[in-house]
Amino acid sequence: MLIDTHCHLDMLDLEPYNHDIKGALDAAYNKGVRQLLSISVDLNKMPILLEFTKRNGVYASCGVHPLQSDGLITSDGLLREYANNPKVIAIGETGLDYFYEASDAAHEAQKISFMHHLKAGGELGLPIIVHTRNAKDDTLSLIRQHGNVNSAGVLHCFTEDYEMAKAAVDENYLISISGIVTFKAADDLKETVRKLPLDSLIIETDSPYLAPVPYRGKKNEPKYVSEIAQYVADLKGIRYEALLEATAANFHRVFTKVDPQHQLQL
Repeated sequence: MLIDTHCHLDMLDLEPYNHDIKGALDAAYNKGVRQLLSISVDLNKMPILLEFTKRNGVYASCGVHPLQSDGLITSDGLLREYANNPKVIAIGETGLDYFYEASDAAHEAQKISFMHHLKAGGELGLPIIVHTRNAKDDTLSLIRQHGNVNSAGVLHCFTEDYEMAKAAVDENYLISISGIVTFKAADDLKETVRKLPLDSLIIETDSPYLAPVPYRGKKNEPKYVSEIAQYVADLKGIRYEALLEATAANFHRVFTKVDPQHQLQL
């Protein structure tokens, strides 16, 4: 099964589809995609994400991106409320981003928000979707202090070093690979993918961002996850179908609220 494990359906460019999300989902289906996880970055947008989940095979997360500075949470009440929905299968995306935020005050606010996400996910038994950039030590420290190794989560759109990936895998986390792996300059990430065990990997588009080669520079969308899957399969030296089987099994092992039988349909 081909799964886009991280996309932002509420941000897609729908102009090619007459501004209808159905067109983008049908295009993904026609490229083999059977399940999608639409990611929350702002709890104010949750009603939109939940509307998308009315279609079979579409799921959502609930969370606040670390760069959403005016919406970072200081309690986990709303997370728990949204997580009651059967189609909300994860907490996040959350985490730490010190690349775009340099101040100590901003870092502290991100840590507090991340901690509440970890706490909610751990107590509810839901995986955490983690955004991390230039914050390796603090990210791993908070996961170890406040996370739940049983429900664990994902380091999404991974671009950090192999040592961080290995440390996260040791905490039962998956490593999610985006279209960045197809970029010419991504040699370190390619080597990390080669070294990581297959049972630690999943794939994503992070659309509408980071379209893979040969679509780099264009608006990304879920249908392009097939190109990422083929590229990762080639890096691992395995058949495309074997990569799909493994990554789908990894996704369903961690995202336990997902029913593998509930799939996109035209």
